[in-house]
Amino acid sequence: MARGPKGVPIRSAAEIAQARIAARLAAEVLTMIEPHVVAGVSTGELDRLCHEHIVKVQGAIPANVGYMGFPKTVCVSVNHVICHGIPSDTQILKNGDILNIDVAVIKDGWFGDTSRMYCVGTPSALARRLIDTTREAMLAGIAQVRPGAALGDIGHAIQTVAHRERFSVVREYCGHGIGTIYHDEPQVLHYGRRGDGLRLEPGMIFTIEPMLNAGRRECRQLADGWTVVTQDRSLSAQWEHMVAVTADGCEVLTAVAEGALQGAASAPDRATP
Repeated sequence: MARGPKGVPIRSAAEIAQARIAARLAAEVLTMIEPHVVAGVSTGELDRLCHEHIVKVQGAIPANVGYMGFPKTVCVSVNHVICHGIPSDTQILKNGDILNIDVAVIKDGWFGDTSRMYCVGTPSALARRLIDTTREAMLAGIAQVRPGAALGDIGHAIQTVAHRERFSVVREYCGHGIGTIYHDEPQVLHYGRRGDGLRLEPGMIFTIEPMLNAGRRECRQLADGWTVVTQDRSLSAQWEHMVAVTADGCEVLTAVAEGALQGAASAPDRATP
């Protein structure tokens, strides 16, 4: 493995193929769990179903279990939870809830990481707009990925979509390099200015995972040391894809994660320069 500017790994075609396998397994988990996201189910049960699928069906390793002390397989973030929600048998989903499920797996030493939004029954009009806008913002960021582009181009595209709809961008959490290390360089901010930051090169692999709030961007971490919520208790949404920079653009390694989202607008995941 070579390293480019600021120590960012530059992956070979063979290494990207390995990353692609892990990415698609992670995406497959999100497709598998969709029919189970219904009113009356606990987030703990969703976690168990994901764990069983990763271990018994995929023969992979749940990357989150024990990572820096995290106790579960997936992060399940409901309504005003921004990220890192801990699944629980006492947290029962109800009609109108929105939630993000974030999954990471390890296959043959390579990490795959992705997340998406789900709706329980019929969400509010605001929740629907927030979900759709966050996904649009992620895709706008992905569309900027090409050799020679700057990381700031990605962040600027994301915040432009968010601010158009009067949503705020969470700044404390960002996308990250990924491969044989879960969280590697570069850090991918979801806000910024065109032309600022690291220049992209073919072979770089990283996540783009914007978190948008319906209210203010401020957040706080709960006493469990993981769960992050909106300070004003407004709704929050997140989407995440894992991408590889190619010679003429990028490949969305986790594109299969975008199945038929319950009630959400559909759009292609293949970014174009």
